[in-house]
Amino acid sequence: MLMLLIQYSFQRKKPVKIDTILKKFERFGVNLGLERISALLNNLGNPQQQLNVIHVAGSNGKGSVCAYLSSILTASGYRTGRFISPHLVDWTERIYLNEQPISPTAFEELLEFVDAAIRSDRPTPTQFEVITAAAWLYFAREKVDVAVIEVGLGGRLDSTNVCDNPLVAIITNISREHWQRLGPTLADIAREKAGILKSGRPAVVGKLPPEAREVVEKRIASLGCPAVWVEPASRISSPPGQSLDFASYRGLEYPLPLLGEMQLLNSAIAIAAIQVLQKQGWSISTQAIQEGMAKTRWPGRLQRTTWQDRRLLIDGAHNPAAAGVLRQYIDSLNLKSVSWVMGMLSTKDHADVFQELLRGGDRLYLVPVPGHSSAIPEELATVAGAICPNLESTETHPDLFAALGSAVNHRENLIVLCGSLYLIGHFFRTISTTFDS
Repeated sequence: MLMLLIQYSFQRKKPVKIDTILKKFERFGVNLGLERISALLNNLGNPQQQLNVIHVAGSNGKGSVCAYLSSILTASGYRTGRFISPHLVDWTERIYLNEQPISPTAFEELLEFVDAAIRSDRPTPTQFEVITAAAWLYFAREKVDVAVIEVGLGGRLDSTNVCDNPLVAIITNISREHWQRLGPTLADIAREKAGILKSGRPAVVGKLPPEAREVVEKRIASLGCPAVWVEPASRISSPPGQSLDFASYRGLEYPLPLLGEMQLLNSAIAIAAIQVLQKQGWSISTQAIQEGMAKTRWPGRLQRTTWQDRRLLIDGAHNPAAAGVLRQYIDSLNLKSVSWVMGMLSTKDHADVFQELLRGGDRLYLVPVPGHSSAIPEELATVAGAICPNLESTETHPDLFAALGSAVNHRENLIVLCGSLYLIGHFFRTISTTFDS
């Protein structure tokens, strides 16, 4: 497989004022529910009601599906908004217009406007709710033709779930993640994600485990949603002169710029959603689909780069399903062993992630995730040793770059940085600061 080095600029400075505004909402944490966001949006004139929305939920893949969709719609000439989370380096990465991030100045102004709309006699919104409200307001002010909205957590009670009439609602896949908040079983999690489906509105759904599919099928039937159940696209030979991989879904051939077998399903989900829009009368040509797919970028996910003249693969895999996709890609490279540089949040399923990733002969370098509720590296080392006792070595380090410095000494191994998108963001933020100084 040809490797694609995704070019992405991390040179933007993080605006101090954005941090200052958002900092005061951190203490409210994650608090699912629609009462606060609904009240806030009502104070802002309900901008979400002015928008055509594509709503995307799922355990994994929703970010890349959003990236495909917004790129295709932009290539089709539509004024397209995209809202995603989390960001890697800069808050402005969360809100895009026609594939360009919102300017720091515009974001600051929006946040100040949203902050002023918060009533002191009502429950204070969470940080994510404030950012979500800013995104809705921005897209309405910019009069976008369509807004591609990624669910933050779950679906039913997520602050993005305030659109009653989406063009199409998408569920990419469902696995056991955020179970502390969404429920312990796949059925519980599926019930929360299926909460974005709306009466009579189209649904596009990826491959689901039987327990989850049963829940989603019942929800679709009860709401009368026209549904498309998507199978993965087929990989095909690239046309002469093309450097990208190609895939085919329902007779449509298109380039596949993002790495990994999971992109066969993710890209097919995006294409299926586009076909729903075409049936609704949206003007989206085959050429625009192919152009949009070719231009899609999704940093921090199976991204190839270099560090100190060494190959480095970066992936934000942070749950067992995503780790399985990463391991599948690693296996396709036919490597003898891998050097894993990893940090994970304390809330993640550490043993299950290690079970997916680690193999005998691999080297493991464990670090904390700065600025977040991080798992303790020494405790992770104990778990990893029990899961894979035949590791070549396991080291713990106080920071990421100490671990990378140790990993580069073993030149025979590919170095993979993974375990948390926050850790990936820390990497890019630090090397950007280094480059700028």
